[in-house]
Amino acid sequence: MAGRIVYRDAQGRVLTEEDLRAVTGRVRWELVGDEAVPAEARRLHREGREAGGRGAYESALALLEQAWTLAPQWPYPVYDAAFTVLLQGAPVRAEELYARVDRLAPRGFFTCKTTLDVLRRELRGELFDGFSRAFVQLEWVEDPAAKRAALHSITTRFPGFPPAWNQLSQLLTDHAERAAAVERGLAGDPDPETRGALLINRALLLKRTDPAATLAALGLLALDPDSTLGTETGAKVVLAQLVRFE
Repeated sequence: MAGRIVYRDAQGRVLTEEDLRAVTGRVRWELVGDEAVPAEARRLHREGREAGGRGAYESALALLEQAWTLAPQWPYPVYDAAFTVLLQGAPVRAEELYARVDRLAPRGFFTCKTTLDVLRRELRGELFDGFSRAFVQLEWVEDPAAKRAALHSITTRFPGFPPAWNQLSQLLTDHAERAAAVERGLAGDPDPETRGALLINRALLLKRTDPAATLAALGLLALDPDSTLGTETGAKVVLAQLVRFE
């Protein structure tokens, strides 16, 4: 049995309860491009990540380069190399590496699409030099109040920067402020991953006034072939939480 239909789009594609039962909320990024990756490449990648974690960036890059040489279709070592280069303060090289990851994993790979967009905005002069490096490090800020203050500062200085509005919207508790942040983010030409997160957030904001619209918006995102892998998974996770299974 396919299960009860949760959503059907205009092209006749359907999303059923059964499609949502196996959703865990975790995107298995490590499996993207994972076909027949040699054990040696995995070892080199693991050691490269460990070296990067210790701050030994040059050693990390050497190990990661060896890993992707052995597994040229595997995005993981290139992605970690891109992040390492970004932390070193080399945005041009980081953009080249993130672009390579994006070609290897066109449906998305961790935060690649967003970071690539941030780097390109910086390189075009829309953001100050070093902004991309500082922005990715916000991920390590654990105090919600401190992170919210930092994001308020960014959106004040750069009101057309969607990733900051997206992150801020997820920290706000006031319904109207959250909705305004989502719309500001969508108005700023967001990258596909940020756009998907904002649209999921917008759909959730409709839940208390128009539950049917929430289901429809999430269903569209889950079935849209242009959605990133992260957006598709996120929409399915929220749908699974909203739909009551017997």
